Amino acid sequence: MPTKAQAAALLASPDEVENQFYEALREADLAKLMAVWAEEEEVICVHPGGPRMVGAAAVRAAFEALFSNGPIVVQPENVRRVHTLSAAVHSVNERLELVTAEGKRTGWVSATNVFIKTTLGWRLVAHHASPGTPHEPVEVIETPAVLH
Repeated sequence: MPTKAQAAALLASPDEVENQFYEALREADLAKLMAVWAEEEEVICVHPGGPRMVGAAAVRAAFEALFSNGPIVVQPENVRRVHTLSAAVHSVNERLELVTAEGKRTGWVSATNVFIKTTLGWRLVAHHASPGTPHEPVEVIETPAVLH
């Protein structure tokens, strides 16, 4: 098992951090998931419909509880990226494969992942996921005629 510093060498870009984050969800690998988070006291995670969890211990406990139900079958899609030299924000549509009493279903979650470049490489500092829809989300690209 690599140390956090060793894992950092593998995370040379926000995209690599994000890939490892989603791999860890699919594998229910808590150590791999926590390796992508920054060592900041104020890291933040919000799961759909849930409270804001602040700090590594709260984030760890939340994912540990999620993983108690097994791996999360999730695939990031339609990622929109804003990058600077030291920060990046990704807006992601997460496609989830869910097993319910009615059978296998697909659901969607809208998420925002925020990354910063640290001395150990790129790290995740915020993951905010909002309830989605059972259908693929519509994306509005053009500016609407009426703004409020």
